[in-house]
Amino acid sequence: MFFDQSGHGVRFEWGEAAVRYLAPACEAVVVVDVLSFSTAVDVALARGAAVLPYRWQDASAARFAARQEALLANPDRRFTGGLSLSPASLAALPEGSRLVLPSPNGATLSVLAQEEGKAVYTACLRNAAAVAGHVSSRFERVLVVAAGERWPGGALRPAAEDLWGAGAVISALGLPASPEAQTAVNAFLAVRADLPGMLRACSSGRELLERGFAADLDLAAGLNASGVVPLLGQEAYADAGRPGLY
Repeated sequence: MFFDQSGHGVRFEWGEAAVRYLAPACEAVVVVDVLSFSTAVDVALARGAAVLPYRWQDASAARFAARQEALLANPDRRFTGGLSLSPASLAALPEGSRLVLPSPNGATLSVLAQEEGKAVYTACLRNAAAVAGHVSSRFERVLVVAAGERWPGGALRPAAEDLWGAGAVISALGLPASPEAQTAVNAFLAVRADLPGMLRACSSGRELLERGFAADLDLAAGLNASGVVPLLGQEAYADAGRPGLY
């Protein structure tokens, strides 16, 4: 297929179609959803928690969490006084917690990639180098998927922050990159010197600022501040970088 970027060690595309059409020829999939699923997973795992991705933001999420004996994060970050998709809300998550994290983008892509039978990771700017180092030592054919956001009608809206996050991962992988993957690297290198400012200025960042979530942007902008390697097991993301875990 002309669109599968075959012949390249690292391939890059957007959204669910990327998983559907490109994942079958790859060994591992890295999901990038900087604002905020991937960053939330990084923060939760750094607390010693496990994160169960869940596709639907409806009443079924509560039933799923109950069956899993897990806490449930509210998908609406405006939910105050509790756990939500806001990474800052997870900063005090008790160690050893199991957290169900609903998300229409990052969680959905994670589940779809797992259904393809691939090794599934999620990465953000905070742990780009850590994830890349783990993946590149184990796999030669890697698909990096930028989650993007949604237009009001539900269609995929490519999001600059996910392009930059994907580029950060790809640049650290050190594997032969497709032109599409190299384009993501170029985009990341162009903003690397001012990631905090660019995150605040992009569309998704402006939305979070206007809604009062500047702390989430501060967390998301911490390039390579974390050594967490989120790897999706049978049902949950856990830190593959922790000694003895994998």
